[in-house]
Amino acid sequence: MWLPLLGLIIGVSLGLLSDIEIPQVYGNYLSIAVLAALDTLFGGIRAYLQQVYDDKVFVSGFFFNVALAAGLAFIGVHLGVDLYLAAVFAFGVRLFQNIAVIRRILLTKWTDRNKPSSTKVPE
Repeated sequence: MWLPLLGLIIGVSLGLLSDIEIPQVYGNYLSIAVLAALDTLFGGIRAYLQQVYDDKVFVSGFFFNVALAAGLAFIGVHLGVDLYLAAVFAFGVRLFQNIAVIRRILLTKWTDRNKPSSTKVPE
């Protein structure tokens, strides 16, 4: 679980501390890359909570998702079609699904922890 959180902290810190401005032309590429990265981050958190997390799957998924999203946006620009919207839709749906599963897992853990024990202590 530490790798996704560490990446998020480092990325946000670098973004806030840097003075880099992205040209408007690359706005679609950046927005889709950020959405793909967030999808991968929440997917990693979900996998960790489900106890199936693997660093290799997380890192390869991160780079593959970002490259796929940027590739769709690039092809869409050259075809004159807003193909990046397909990636926005796909990653948006996955992002909300991951967040919903994370919420359910955390709520289940929280209610199980606060539930009084039903076993009786022998006298």
